[in-house]
Amino acid sequence: MITNKELFTHLYPEQIAAISDGDNRMLTAAIAGAITQAKGYLHRYDIDKIFSAKGTRRDSFLLIILKDIAVWHYINIANPNIDFSIREKRYDDAISWLKGVQKGDILPDFPVAEDVNPTGFRFGSNPKRSNHIT
Repeated sequence: MITNKELFTHLYPEQIAAISDGDNRMLTAAIAGAITQAKGYLHRYDIDKIFSAKGTRRDSFLLIILKDIAVWHYINIANPNIDFSIREKRYDDAISWLKGVQKGDILPDFPVAEDVNPTGFRFGSNPKRSNHIT
C-alpha cells in the first residue's frame, strides 16, 4: 500500500538514508508493521479492499495515518536530527483516530466487511451442555 519513497512526505531522504545505512529492509518492515497495526483497528471494514487499492483509489487520510505510524516505528531505530516530540504527537493522533474508528465514533468512507453486523451488537448463547452420568 505504501512504498519506501512515499515516506519522503514525512521524512527527508537523508534522514531515511542515515537510519537505514543503505539497507531498506528496516524501512520496509516499519511500513509492514504500520499496516498490520492499522488492520487490527479496522476489523469492521473490508480490509482486503482497503489495503489492496492502488494509486488514487487509496484513502488519502489512511495513507497519512499509516505513514505517521511507520515513521514512528522507523525513527526509533536511530535519531538523525528528528524532532521526536512532533513524531510522537502524530503517532498518538494516528492511534487515537484508529481507536475512534474501532469504537464507531469515527465512520470513514471504507467498504464494510460483509460478515460484520453494522449495529455492532451480537446476541446468542453458549453451546448447550449435556451431562452424562454413568
